Amino acid sequence: MPREQLELLKKESQALENNFREILSLIEQINILKALLRDTQDGLHNHSRSRDGDPSEAQEATGIIDEETSNLVDYVLKKLREDRVQMADYALKSAGASILEAGTSESYKNDNAKLHWYGIGFLNYEMPPDIILQPDVHPGKCWAFPGAQGQALIKLARKIVPTAVTMEHISEKVSPSGHISSAPKDFSVYGILKQCGGEEVFLGQFLYNKTGSTVQTFGLQHEVSESFLCVKLKILSNWGHPKYTCLYRFRVHSTPGGHT
Repeated sequence: MPREQLELLKKESQALENNFREILSLIEQINILKALLRDTQDGLHNHSRSRDGDPSEAQEATGIIDEETSNLVDYVLKKLREDRVQMADYALKSAGASILEAGTSESYKNDNAKLHWYGIGFLNYEMPPDIILQPDVHPGKCWAFPGAQGQALIKLARKIVPTAVTMEHISEKVSPSGHISSAPKDFSVYGILKQCGGEEVFLGQFLYNKTGSTVQTFGLQHEVSESFLCVKLKILSNWGHPKYTCLYRFRVHSTPGGHT
């Protein structure tokens, strides 16, 4: 096996080990949280009995707390599973990937995203397109473009033979508006030949399910043998927002030996 592939496997093995340790740490924190919640439950149970003297009401309160505790633990465990894609991301900005503005839609212009001084807008804090290449996913920290259709041309960290892509969005539970109608729905992905300026090679069309996991990975429908330095993400529709579509994070994956 070539030395370069061995180095890549070593790095990915180290990343998996670090993720495993992090998961163990989080599980330990969950167990501590469960213990604290049990203590709170016992305290409320005792308080209810001393205050009302009605065991049935205390039992009902205990049942509610038990259900809330279970829901909280299930939600945390679900988030742990969601955020562990376990594949290298070649569209990661910190690894060297970037957005090519010439092939990317214009950002959505929003006057509410400006600071004003005496009625004059002087500082725009809209998120740039390359925010979709970064792992920091929080409500509002997304790239918005006008309407339901747009595209982003991404120069990858290195030339690869892509095998899968991942789309990530926030859930309705954490959305300040209570909905995610601006989330992408149908989208397609293309590999670009000849150093990002050549023919577009269709790699697949997919549906991001807004009621599913926040992080959704899709195997490419069209297998290719060519390696690409650039890919184009085309958003074909969103989940109903009339003014704009918001992208949080997009990743491109390859097998360990699938790059040059």
